[in-house]
Amino acid sequence: MNLNKRQFLKAGSLTLASLSLSPVVSATESVVTSGPTDLNNITTNVKPITVTERKARITQAQKLMEQQDIAALILEPGAAMDYFTGIQWWRSERLTAVVIPREGDIAVVCPFFEEPSIRESLALGKDVRVWQEHESPFVLVNKILSDRKVAKAGGKIAFEHTVRYFVLKGVMELAPDMLDVRAETITLGCRMYKSEHEIQLMRKANEVTLKAYAYVWSQLQLGMDQNEVKTLMASAQSQLGGSNVWNMALFNEASAYPHGTKQSQTIREGSIVLMDCGCEVQGYQSDISRTFVFGEASKKQQKIWFNVREGQRIAFETAQLGVAAGVVDDKVREFYQTQGFGPDYKLPGLSHRTGHGIGMEGHESVNFVHGETTPLKPGMCFSNEPGIYLPGEFGVRLEDCIYMTEEGPKWFTVPPSSLSDPIGSMGK
Repeated sequence: MNLNKRQFLKAGSLTLASLSLSPVVSATESVVTSGPTDLNNITTNVKPITVTERKARITQAQKLMEQQDIAALILEPGAAMDYFTGIQWWRSERLTAVVIPREGDIAVVCPFFEEPSIRESLALGKDVRVWQEHESPFVLVNKILSDRKVAKAGGKIAFEHTVRYFVLKGVMELAPDMLDVRAETITLGCRMYKSEHEIQLMRKANEVTLKAYAYVWSQLQLGMDQNEVKTLMASAQSQLGGSNVWNMALFNEASAYPHGTKQSQTIREGSIVLMDCGCEVQGYQSDISRTFVFGEASKKQQKIWFNVREGQRIAFETAQLGVAAGVVDDKVREFYQTQGFGPDYKLPGLSHRTGHGIGMEGHESVNFVHGETTPLKPGMCFSNEPGIYLPGEFGVRLEDCIYMTEEGPKWFTVPPSSLSDPIGSMGK
């Protein structure tokens, strides 16, 4: 392959011209033609999560709490708080928290001076209780439990897994007759299974990233360093409508480090260019990796690239309904071992899990990793990224995300077919 600045992909594959996508979100939307430098915002018609959807999520959480005899759920700012309430906030030493009781309305606790800002993103509920700088927010949490009539001896309070220890300790010290438990059965019982709307938002985020990849690939030039390539990718994703964009670019020997190195690298003839990038659309994530070769690929580069592509295929074909998530990882490693890699996590080979859950966060439970027994069900979403890394030489990673349907797995983005067609296409 000759990666000249304005090169197009071969006819019949996904070209830059075919990467301008309809702004109408649809699970079946297809690629349409546009100009090769078209980086217009493709997310303008995307519909955000509605109040009705958030109410349904809370109802589902309360149903699970009833089944498990859990009195209340405590959340701090983060993806889970946003998922249920729409509140987009940060964490500091001043507590902002949401209490979802087993019955009744949710309530929010926040500093007095932050109340107007909190209410700006609060999608539902009116019970916002404020505390002054010299007061304890945990007293307010305890009062909410009492007002909702869920505070009782032996009752269980579930804490979302990222809640900090000082918060758990502060709540439980004022509720000594209650028990603290993990909230994963509630939060994962809701967030792990994406709705059609959530899938659509994730598709759009993937469209943004894939289109940006095609643009960046067309701009690669000899002598570029990693920062130049990352800047190109960040700008392209932002112009296309992605928010909170993130980008990684690894060249040559540095590509053997799955998450990067401080080594400074530039593009030369025959360079491996490994990129791992993503963005958000309405809070939902994309995560795509591509590996290019600048100039003519060596036989070894081609062999490793096609081994990784076969690993992706095996992972996809293995990820059927009812299969334990860990089996996906096992099958990929079995194949890699036949090719002389591994075994297990040993290098050269695949030193990380085959994939991770994805949604509002780039990494969510559950994972495609050895020993994971959770069965695959409709609505689950995963990355599929079985790389191969050769220390001191180069690495190859292809990453495309999948979602589970009643018929089995489907691609958000379809992996590329070869190093001469290295972008791929949108899934159907």
